[in-house]
Amino acid sequence: MLEDFPFYLGLIVASVLLIMLARKIKVAYPVLLVVAGLGISFIPGIPRLHIDPELIFIIFLPPLLYEASWTISWKELWRWRRIIGSFAFIVVFLTALSIAFIANHFIPGFSLTLGLLLGGIVSPPDAVSAGAILKIVKMPKRMSSILEGESLLNDASSLIIFRFALVAVATGQFVWHDAALSFSWMLIGGLGIGLGIGLIFMKIHQYLPTDTNTDTALSIVTPYLMYIAAEELHASGVLAVVSGGLLLSSKGTFF
Repeated sequence: MLEDFPFYLGLIVASVLLIMLARKIKVAYPVLLVVAGLGISFIPGIPRLHIDPELIFIIFLPPLLYEASWTISWKELWRWRRIIGSFAFIVVFLTALSIAFIANHFIPGFSLTLGLLLGGIVSPPDAVSAGAILKIVKMPKRMSSILEGESLLNDASSLIIFRFALVAVATGQFVWHDAALSFSWMLIGGLGIGLGIGLIFMKIHQYLPTDTNTDTALSIVTPYLMYIAAEELHASGVLAVVSGGLLLSSKGTFF
């Protein structure tokens, strides 16, 4: 680990420089990061990164979603809620279902449940990439608000699809009424947990003295607490982070 530390440090520095370069040439920085990552992977002899797949969501997803939730207006999100909701849930579900049928038809031995599992993985666009692209591409406010709002919520629907498909693959059965109840709880529970924790942190900021250091610490803790609390209660951690982040941003709570 210590022997590879200079390499990890170099990756951080390279990432920062690429983000600065992307802003300079007005290109979405996720594009440069992906291209650079692919290029680095072909360099012989570089250290191999070993990360537990179970930790990927917990480490990276909460802060990325939390930051993205601060870039969209709550008023615009509520104004276009029907379109955003249909794109984030109905369209993602139909896309995943289409992928399931296509994979089942063209890939030998690929069942519909495996296809739905694949669809849950590839159907949603990335929220961070969408936000980065919209910052440099000029488009009507209505369209950008819809795309940003949809990109925040589609991760929740895709993860729900992925979770149910994974259970179906593991157990070999799928109970529709149990799935409907679990789906409802994941939505309602995720929203409730995120708003509840967001309200608690609002009160902390309101009644307790804070400074720059404590605000920074709270800004790091908040999304992780929302995500982990929701996941422990089998609700949607994505919806918890997004709803809590939107609440805090709408009230001007700066952490």
